[in-house]
This record gives sequence, structure tokens and C-alpha cells, in this order.
Amino acid sequence: MVMTIGSDAIRTAFYVAGPMLAAAMLIGIVISVLQAITQINEATLTFIPKMVAVVVVLAVLAPWMLQVLQQFTADMIGNAGEMVR
Repeated sequence: MVMTIGSDAIRTAFYVAGPMLAAAMLIGIVISVLQAITQINEATLTFIPKMVAVVVVLAVLAPWMLQVLQQFTADMIGNAGEMVR
């Protein structure tokens, strides 16, 4: 039961954080390629596009993320009686 709860928690965290991390990674790769092509080696150049991408993904997927978190919480609270035994 503990392993199931742990795997469900990790899966839920992956579902919620995954899209934002993927967007940041994709933007980072694109900016890195552009920096390599133009030979502009500025470390702070990737910060703003990554933050914008994460905020956009969060704004678009926030209802879905909230639904996933609510379902996980409802499952944990609903199964609390079985977990105590």
C-alpha cells in the first residue's frame, strides 16, 4: 500500500510539473542553439524566455493541473480509513 501511494504521488507530481519542465527545456534548447549559431554567450539570455514559457504553460494548463491535484487529494482522503488499519 505504501508503494502504491508513493508511486501515485510521484506520478501526480510528474503530471503536474512535467509540462512546465518540458516547456522550459524546449525553450532552453532552442535558445542554446541560437546562441551557438550567433556565438552570443550570454547566460542570462535564456532566463526571460524560459520564465515566459513556464507562465504561459501554467496559465493554459492550470485548470487541468488543479483537477489532477484535486483527484489525487480526494483519493488520498477517501482511502484514509483503509490506510490507518
